[in-house]
Amino acid sequence: MKSKSKYRSFENPDVAAVFDACPKTIRAKLMTLRELIFETAASTDGVGKLEETLKWGSPSYLTTETGSGTTIRIDRISAQNRKFAMCVHCQTTLVGPFKKIHGDFFIYDANRGLILDDKDELPIPELRQFVTMALTYHLSKKKKNRASF
Repeated sequence: MKSKSKYRSFENPDVAAVFDACPKTIRAKLMTLRELIFETAASTDGVGKLEETLKWGSPSYLTTETGSGTTIRIDRISAQNRKFAMCVHCQTTLVGPFKKIHGDFFIYDANRGLILDDKDELPIPELRQFVTMALTYHLSKKKKNRASF
């Protein structure tokens, strides 16, 4: 009997190659983040189907169907260390409010994202909140603009 993988399959072989090139421990964490992104998109109203592609050589998740959010990128930081990141576009205002909520719980990459370590457990509820904020970033901005009239 063939066992079913707990991870969804890749549609883009270039994205799969980036994951395959990562050390096993980081690859497992990145695969968990990838699943979290897809699961959060599927369970969040207004997000729609995600596009998985490469941007700047990193696996990236775009809300191309609805335009509801900003791109989320996940990747290891460098081949020399155990760190990896979940990043958003640097011109968004996501990291600041997230940092106000979570303070020093995370290491932040300025206004770009969260730095994680492969030796630590992934804080799934907090990461889900960050993913939701990113996937609905433009929806949130539209609501603010309508409220100001």
